[in-house]
Amino acid sequence: MISLDNLTVSYGGWTLFDNISFLINPKDRIGLVGKNGAGKTTLLRLIMGEQQPTSGAVTIGSECTIGYLPQTMRVHDTTTLVEETGKAFEEVLRLEAEIARLTEEISLRDDYESDAYADLLHRLNESQDLYQMLGGETRDADIEKTLLGLGFKRSDFTRPTAEFSGGWRMRIELAKLLLRRPSIFLLDEPTNHLDIESIQWLEEYLKNYNGAVLLISHDRAFLDNVTTRTVELSLGHITDYKVPYSKYVVLRAERREQQLAAYENQQRMIEKTEEFIEKFRYKPTKSNQVQSRIKALERLDRLEIDEEDLSHLNIKFPPAPRSGQVVAEIKEAGMSFGEKHVFSGADFIIEKGDRIALVGRNGEGKTTLARMLIGQLMPTEGSIRLGANVNIGYYAQNQDDLMDGEFTVYDTLDRVAVGDIRTRLRDILGAFLFRGEDIDKKVKVLSGGERARLAMARMMLEPRNLLVLDEPTNHMDMRSKDILKEAILKYDGTVVVVSHDREFLDGMVDKVYEFRDGGVKEYLGGIYYFLEKRKLASLQEIERTDRPAAGNTAKSQTAGKLNYEQKKEQEKLLRRLRKNVEEIESKLAEVEQEIARWDERLAAAAEYVEADYKAYNELKAHYDHLMHEWEKAAYELEISE
Repeated sequence: MISLDNLTVSYGGWTLFDNISFLINPKDRIGLVGKNGAGKTTLLRLIMGEQQPTSGAVTIGSECTIGYLPQTMRVHDTTTLVEETGKAFEEVLRLEAEIARLTEEISLRDDYESDAYADLLHRLNESQDLYQMLGGETRDADIEKTLLGLGFKRSDFTRPTAEFSGGWRMRIELAKLLLRRPSIFLLDEPTNHLDIESIQWLEEYLKNYNGAVLLISHDRAFLDNVTTRTVELSLGHITDYKVPYSKYVVLRAERREQQLAAYENQQRMIEKTEEFIEKFRYKPTKSNQVQSRIKALERLDRLEIDEEDLSHLNIKFPPAPRSGQVVAEIKEAGMSFGEKHVFSGADFIIEKGDRIALVGRNGEGKTTLARMLIGQLMPTEGSIRLGANVNIGYYAQNQDDLMDGEFTVYDTLDRVAVGDIRTRLRDILGAFLFRGEDIDKKVKVLSGGERARLAMARMMLEPRNLLVLDEPTNHMDMRSKDILKEAILKYDGTVVVVSHDREFLDGMVDKVYEFRDGGVKEYLGGIYYFLEKRKLASLQEIERTDRPAAGNTAKSQTAGKLNYEQKKEQEKLLRRLRKNVEEIESKLAEVEQEIARWDERLAAAAEYVEADYKAYNELKAHYDHLMHEWEKAAYELEISE
């Protein structure tokens, strides 16, 4: 279906892909893995034709159609949700018009025996067959099912798309992509903006899909549940494993042991050969043997190994200072932003040593409660009271507000580290993938993922007895997530975590609080216990029209009606927030185009020019900064709507 043949991608003197080849077959379920910078997104762009290889070719079958979901995309805001989603059926709409035209033309003719009449009948049958194949008869039902599966409510269907925050608008594009039913999906981090239930729905959809799937994800559970084949990118080469991700990890570890042994043997052989050459280089009687060994070294295919996997560090949070048994008491707490009611009725106690997950759909109040816990927001209903001697460590999604952009990576940790831990700062930074010259970078040039890792590393230095972590794994690769999870499991304090990463939460939390439909519900168990309990309820809810519970309706009404002036201020705030999001999106589009131009320029470069690569990296750092600003702006808009 799609063939990648001897692909090489070089940027001046640096090679990203070195003569790689593999085949994507119909119904393949492929997970594309590799460390950050290995070229996963680049490979998808090569298949899409958005980037050209230095050499080699991508061959796509004539009948193959591709549905591509990049990490970021422009979303049009000119229609309602259901109308925008319906654009996925452009071909169906064209066929409807064609069928109507042919039907009318046939009804006006009486030359039943003519070739022209037979041709009209033939074209009508072909159009009707294609209409059925493309889902024309079930179009409305498919749109409804897909939107509900991705977390939208029926009451959202007639809302203008401009009213949705960035994460929800990404879901709209995903819905359109799914409804187009291409031959293959190319999905780049599709779960980034989804909640747990929507991720599960997407898993089921992709598992039962009749086409092929090639996806990039740092969600281990998602990869395991969808893929049956794993293609690894490493050091410019690919290795194809015909197994899901978890089995790939085991096979890769075994393969790596063999590679490491072969690498060490080769290094010993090279060392002994070089010693022989140096020892006998100037002895005439050994000249033939010396020359033979020199030629052998020149012909040698030198093995390479990925250095990143060589370090296995034991990183721990500092021991938690003693706190009272009651860490936080939440009494009938709720929050409204103006007339926007977020949630009510949060009523529970966080005790010393608890491991709690806050889950639910975007905009339902998870981050809001986290910010209420740390004192950034005050509840508009009820109360939240911290216990004695509670010292909070907070990991937020917006790291720019918490770190000085002029400090270097190393200085950021050095300024908060005390005692013996200061001697291990380089090890800690190494565990979060900061090595060599990376530690001298200024925070302001770091990508979103790098800032996230640095903020987490910094938090691990200071003694805290309550950790409040808001989406800590969003920008982390699997290795960093594993390091963080292991550290939390060993931590002796209290943890409250907002996350949609099931594998990360599994075995870590013992209570789950779900934010849903304006309320908060407690589940005493782990994340998979919660998912089992929710499964039946979710299926039942999809089958019936969403109706607000009477209690929630009453609460939303008693939350207080805004007077005229307050409404004007609220509308003014929303206009400002929407304008801010749109301006950032416009800047992102410009930078994306500039990066694409640089990609083409560097791919064609015949030599390495340091100034060019410096400018290119600064541009990408600026793009990551804008993406981070967009995430913050979109979140502000989401909680204000």
